[in-house]
Amino acid sequence: MDWDGLQEIYYTLRENKLRTFLTAFGVFWGVFMLILLLGAGRGLENASDNNFGSDDRSSIWISAFRTALPYKGLPPGRQIEFTEDDIAAIEREIPGLQYISAENRAGINWQRTINVAYKNKSANYEVYGVGDDFFRIKKYIEYPYGRPLNKLDERAARRVALIGTAVQASLFGDAVNPVGEEITFHGIVLRVIGVYHDEAREGRMSERVYIPLSTFQKTFGRANKVGLITATPQAGVDAISFEESMVALLHARHTISPDDVRAISVFNYARQTEKIMQVFRAIGGFIWIVGLGTLTAGIVGISNIMIITVKERTREIGVRKALGATPFHIVRMILMESVLLTGVAGYLGLVLGIGLLELANLAMRASHAQSSFFERPEVDLNLAAQALAILMLAGALAGLAPALRAAKIMPVEAMREE
Repeated sequence: MDWDGLQEIYYTLRENKLRTFLTAFGVFWGVFMLILLLGAGRGLENASDNNFGSDDRSSIWISAFRTALPYKGLPPGRQIEFTEDDIAAIEREIPGLQYISAENRAGINWQRTINVAYKNKSANYEVYGVGDDFFRIKKYIEYPYGRPLNKLDERAARRVALIGTAVQASLFGDAVNPVGEEITFHGIVLRVIGVYHDEAREGRMSERVYIPLSTFQKTFGRANKVGLITATPQAGVDAISFEESMVALLHARHTISPDDVRAISVFNYARQTEKIMQVFRAIGGFIWIVGLGTLTAGIVGISNIMIITVKERTREIGVRKALGATPFHIVRMILMESVLLTGVAGYLGLVLGIGLLELANLAMRASHAQSSFFERPEVDLNLAAQALAILMLAGALAGLAPALRAAKIMPVEAMREE
């Protein structure tokens, strides 16, 4: 359409300012609310994903507790303790294993923090002994300084430590590289080989000190004992079936009833992810239903307004046809008004919606208001652009019926309209 045509549409819409505003506002509000709802849904999803932290999304974490049922002459209430032999059995007998590691926590019943010191500074932190595969399972972890623990550290029982960024900030300072420095706890001296950052649990996972499992066992006298087993299956292996095979093996090795669900606790990311995704699919469906319902109301409003516009402009359309305007030109004129009104209103709703989400993001970061329930509300720009294109197509369809009606108007009959 040429510039004169656009000017003509502008003047036509300007003649009915209130009606144009109310009609456009319906579309604007529908798009605006849809963007905000999608952003809010994404904020919930981001927070949920962040709570998973640095762990592989197919990882499985297994802990031992007390038996709840008697089995093969053994009484209930037995404390189950995993050993490195259990890990070796899993490696030997469970197909599809990719990584497996032990995790032991220092302190009485593995529930207490340890005083960690550097020169004249000290603080209490959780100290863990882990196998060399542990940091392959925590695959999304970041290392601002140094490196993670490795197989050589484990085999040689090296007195080395990987500390979290919270530990670094407390003992050394935020901008200080502590690699090569020495820390002490439980009467031993360890050299810092790296610093890691884990955003899980609002950064509390970075308040830890990791040492090789072999060093941990020598330091705390827990030879061969394992507090927790974590493993990941190979790509393409069903994580739930893999988990069930591991649990069945551990039940058999420790003479636990197959019906005893309390003796061994399992956290399987695959199960949790599926549950969470079901919730978010339901939330997403609800958001789209509400948003599209609001948009539909706006589109219907545009269709009704265009019908009224055609009725009011019957004489004008008749004159145009008498002067040589073809039905195609009449249809194009009405459709362009509908599409322009829909497109401008939708674009404004899209821009303001995304702008408000960005302001909310900036405000949350500035005030450190990110929580475990809501984080980084955002909208996929590709999805937003597709939604706007569909909206403009819907605007064209909304104006199609009135446009076809206008194209059928006969000049002589139009002149008789009051």
